[in-house]
Amino acid sequence: MADFSEQFDLHGQWRHNMDTRLKELGDWLREHELLDDGADERLHQLCEQLRSDKVMVAFVAEFSRGKSELINAVFFASYGRRIMPASAGRTTMCPTELGWDASVPPCLRLLPVHTRLQPQSLLEWRMTPEKWERIDLDVNNAEQMANAMEKVSEVLHVPQDEARALGFWHDDRPQDNPPVGENGLVEVPRWRHALINVAHPLLKRGLVVLDTPGLNAIGAEPELTVGLIPQAQAMVFVLGADTGVTKSDLAIWHEHLAALTGSSSARFVVLNKIDTLWDELSTPAQIEEQIRRQCAETARTLELEDDQVLAISAQKGLLAKVRGDKKLLAESRLPHFEDVMGHTVLGARQQMLEDAVRSVTGGLQAQAARTLEMRRREMSEQLLELRGLRGKNQAVIRRMKERVEQEKTGFDRSAASVLAVRSVHMRLLRNVFKLLSTTTIKQELADLTGALRAQGLKLGIKKSYAQGFERLRGVVAKVQSLESEIHNMLEASFRQLNTEYGFSLQTVARPDVSRLLQDLNAVENSHLQYLGVGNMVRLAQPEFCEKLARALLARVRSIFEAALGEIELWNKASTTQVDVQLRERRQAYNRRIDAIARISGAAGGLDLRIGEIEAQEASLADIAQQLDASVGALLSPAAGEPQTATPIAA
Repeated sequence: MADFSEQFDLHGQWRHNMDTRLKELGDWLREHELLDDGADERLHQLCEQLRSDKVMVAFVAEFSRGKSELINAVFFASYGRRIMPASAGRTTMCPTELGWDASVPPCLRLLPVHTRLQPQSLLEWRMTPEKWERIDLDVNNAEQMANAMEKVSEVLHVPQDEARALGFWHDDRPQDNPPVGENGLVEVPRWRHALINVAHPLLKRGLVVLDTPGLNAIGAEPELTVGLIPQAQAMVFVLGADTGVTKSDLAIWHEHLAALTGSSSARFVVLNKIDTLWDELSTPAQIEEQIRRQCAETARTLELEDDQVLAISAQKGLLAKVRGDKKLLAESRLPHFEDVMGHTVLGARQQMLEDAVRSVTGGLQAQAARTLEMRRREMSEQLLELRGLRGKNQAVIRRMKERVEQEKTGFDRSAASVLAVRSVHMRLLRNVFKLLSTTTIKQELADLTGALRAQGLKLGIKKSYAQGFERLRGVVAKVQSLESEIHNMLEASFRQLNTEYGFSLQTVARPDVSRLLQDLNAVENSHLQYLGVGNMVRLAQPEFCEKLARALLARVRSIFEAALGEIELWNKASTTQVDVQLRERRQAYNRRIDAIARISGAAGGLDLRIGEIEAQEASLADIAQQLDASVGALLSPAAGEPQTATPIAA
């Protein structure tokens, strides 16, 4: 049973090997002039996706559930000590992201909590690194790193009014408020957000870990709950076996996680601290039965299947890894959690990447095969033409050269009609770009964002959300209609060009708009948690609603921009094949004219030229076989296994 670190490392090696093999395929296609601009861009984007693909795992829990200890056990046990603060009374107080950016030195960056009083979103604050406090990290010094990480536990003590303005004090939910000290001050986190940039092997491979602290901190930052958490590939909800599902645990689940049922993220519920149930006065069977009952009760409370709750001891798992104690590690049940998470998260991620590789390489293979077939057909026609010249005099050869030149001139004139089709195509495409623009998003959501920013209670806000997202779905329907119009126009144009010139143009599959709708539905669902009666007071706060509106616009903008990128790629893939086949036909005419000129100028030139073309025909057949073999090997189950990639034959 491989732990998550080993599985993620294998996943990273698979991505690296697949990237190498795809680049080799691209170089080979380029060498044989079988890669047009559109196909080249698709291949480049796929390689970039393989190199930079991120897998985010979000850990969500109330305070003191052992969440940071679980992160230590899964990701940092190799340091031989705790890296994230997890001792009693010292816990992660602010949302913390762990990742790796090679352009930034290893460091801890901290955003002061008082930036919440300003209108900028977290995304905007990321663009101003000078506003963050930075602490450089020595990745070879575990003690220095652990000491630096203690900063995420720091707190401030502020008056109630200030805590209320920062989003940590709620008059309508006094039970969720932090305790008030003897001096009347309230404890709040010192930092709003933390970014940890460390060259950890897993982080370098593309893992991003999001540590989110407590109900109060989560609810005060809408960008977390409507942006970061829903985009995570896995969400780990940590509970304490000693406490079961508390009221605040249940609030986090219902307000921030249960609503994400329809998302593509994998959700894990972890019942941590089972070592508190290891009672020396109980038999192993009795302890096992108690753990089973706790899991079943947790599953029933959260309305899950029993096998969706995993019982572990993160503290004993970390201790076992540090000591190399296999027996204690097995008793901690940490390996089972890592195995399940690895297979579920990485398996789904790798399947998604494999599907992308299969789609792109299949398109490259089909397009290259069509180009090779066109070249073979042109050569066959040229051979028939040249063989017909045997025994003919110079006058006949000269007339044939003139005829071919006239055909080329006529082809060049008629091919100009393609430009007219392209003009209509670009006009329709500009309409699509306009529909998916930031201006359109703001127009369609103007009523909703206006309702959010209005003063007072937002009694009709749920209706405003429904109307706003219905308008966005209307935009998607218009995009889908324009896509169909463009596709049908290209299909008719390609059919005409194929008939007139013997081309082999094929329309490219349209981008899947249904995925765009799914993403919008997920965003809408992530906002619904804030629209209940229990959040009316919070929705009356202008600062909170401004953050909610900004988070909404940013998320929708990112979805539309992704769709726009896919449509641009579809457009290029559709149109560049026309350029390729026009170029191939012109080159074929030039080769025919050149061959006839060489024949008329040298004795024995005809047989020599026929021999050259026959050799080229045989070479095309070899290239076609190499293409099929190369793509077949790349798509084989063992293609991305950790090994030295086999070069494609020249």
